[in-house]
Parts: sequence; structure tokens; C-alpha cells
Amino acid sequence: MTKPLSGILVADFSTLLPGPMATLMLAEAGAEVVKIERPGGEEGRRFMPLYKGHSAPFALLNRGKKSLVADLKTAEGKAVVADLVARADVLVEQFRPGVMERLGFGYEAVKVKNPGIIYCSISGYGQMGPRQKEAGHDINYIGNTGLLSLAPGPLDRPVVPPALIADLGGGTFPAVTNILLALIARGKTRKGAYLDIAMTDAMFMFTWYALATMQVTGKNPNPGEMRHNGGSPRYQLYPTRDGKLVAAGPLEDHFWAAFTRTIGLPPEFVNDERDPKATRDAIRAIIASKDAAHWKPLFAAADCCVTIVATMEEALADPHFVGRGLFNRKVVMPDGREMTAIPVPVAEEFRTDEKKLPFPVLK
Repeated sequence: MTKPLSGILVADFSTLLPGPMATLMLAEAGAEVVKIERPGGEEGRRFMPLYKGHSAPFALLNRGKKSLVADLKTAEGKAVVADLVARADVLVEQFRPGVMERLGFGYEAVKVKNPGIIYCSISGYGQMGPRQKEAGHDINYIGNTGLLSLAPGPLDRPVVPPALIADLGGGTFPAVTNILLALIARGKTRKGAYLDIAMTDAMFMFTWYALATMQVTGKNPNPGEMRHNGGSPRYQLYPTRDGKLVAAGPLEDHFWAAFTRTIGLPPEFVNDERDPKATRDAIRAIIASKDAAHWKPLFAAADCCVTIVATMEEALADPHFVGRGLFNRKVVMPDGREMTAIPVPVAEEFRTDEKKLPFPVLK
């Protein structure tokens, strides 16, 4: 079956995570992705851990892509890349604003020879505005948009989020979405497009509840105050006796009733609106009195949106995920070893037929 992006050529100047994950998704949907790398390879090739000299994270992010090594400081290197860019349908870059222009591959220069190109720039703060050239990483982007302030953990031991929300939620997904929209539009108008993807912009999408709350109440939401970030006993993490965590999300009344019956919560605490802290403390004490193995089957039987937090190893062995085929695709390492590929959210019918693919090795 012909895949949706078969015949689409992507010139990928991006490095590290946001851009490479975006172009991985395009490659999985059939696009030909060519990474343009400087001599010695992009920074991601040095991501730890290494497997026999090769970065495992890089391998997973660049499955099925090709690599073109070129020194853009030389006329020869620029000529090779210029030929690729002139034929490309999509260009993805992730430098600070102004870098591609200095290299001779800014949008205005590229569209002269390739007016139909979809040119996607991913950056922290976008191509315009006072912060456009400011250095930053994920923690800065979520910090500058108010998102991190909603649940930073206790001030004496603040918690670093477990996911790179801005990189993926602000870089990768907006890039893929807008590239696909631009390709659809080009099919109707025959015109290319320039896409300015700022990772910070999309972070306000994640503050949707706080944004609504603040505009109605006129108050800035305090950390851990709202329903979904620690303010309710119905949406909490409760430690078990053996050091595991119960992920409790019985928000709706019927789930809440099933949950409180299952743990034997005393009647005076069931009305969680009367004294949320007292209810939360009572639940915490009950959950902490037993091991996770005691609670797991009880919550499964109650079907009340309450589960035991899984380790990565446990998640990879979960019959549900295994049965859905999430881990069927592999990255083939140079010595033949197969690693589980990233389960990207591209529908199976749109993905490439090849289940086992290598990553580009520097030559």
C-alpha cells in the first residue's frame, strides 16, 4: 500500500530532539528524510547511553532516515546541500533565528529556486519578538509560560518534570501538524509555506484550565491548587507501604464512590468538598497501610480509574501494549542487534511496511 508521504523528500537540518522526532514521524509515514549533518555528525550522536560506540537515543530518533554529511562553511558542501534543498518538498531546521540565513539557506533564498517548499523553523521563542535569540531549554520554556508554576513540587525539594513537554508538545507535534496542513494547502494552491514553530507558544495550550480559572476568578492559580495538579484528593499520587505509587483519578462521582468503597474510606471523609486535605490525608494513610500487590487487583476489579504506577520495564511487558503491537518495530544496530523503536503516534495503516530499519551511520 502506498503510504501518505511516499514521494515526499524532507531535508532535515534539525538536531537533538524536537526536529528529529518530527522528521521520524514523517519518515514513518513514508517520507524520504535526509539528515544534513556537519562533519563528525550532529550533537545527538553523542547522546548517552552508547551501544558499541553508537548513541542509542540517536538510533531510535533517526530510524529509517538517510544522512548527508556536508561542511556548510565550504563552497563544495553548500553546493551538495543546495541540490538537495532545491528538490525537497519539506525543509526542517532548528537553529536560532538568523543562522540559516548566514549559511545561505534561509527561506527567502531557498524559495527562489524552490517556491513550493514547506519550510519549517523550530525554535524556542520563534522568529520574532524580544526573546527570539534567547538561549533556553525545555525547563525554561515551561517556566516562562506559567506552566511549571502550577505544580513545581515543594519549594524545599522542587520536582523536575519527567517529560520534555516543550520539545515534544511545543516543537514536534506542532511542526508535524503544520507541515501536513501546509502539504494539503500546497496540493490546492501549488504554493509553499514558511512555518514559524515556537516551542513556548504551544505551552499555553497546556495551561488551558489555569487560563480559564484565572480569567473568571481574577486570581493567579497557586501551585497544587487546581483539580488536576494536586488540589483534589480525587486526582493524586498515593504511596503504598512498599514504596510504589497509586495513581488515583476517580474524578467522576461514580468512580469516586467505587474507589472509596474499595479502600474502606470512613464516611466522614467521603464528601471531599468539606475538607479536601482531611480526605486526602485519610486516603494516604489507608493506601500506605498495604503493599501495591494488595491494592492492584482490588482497583482492577473496581474499575475506578485507579492504577499502580508502572516502571518502564513493567510498561514494556504490559500485555495490553504488547498486544496492540506498539513494540513490534525495531531499530537495527550496526552489529545486527535489534532495539525497540519509538512507538510514534502514526496510525498503523499509514506507517511504512518495513518493521526493521537501521539508522544512518557516519561513514
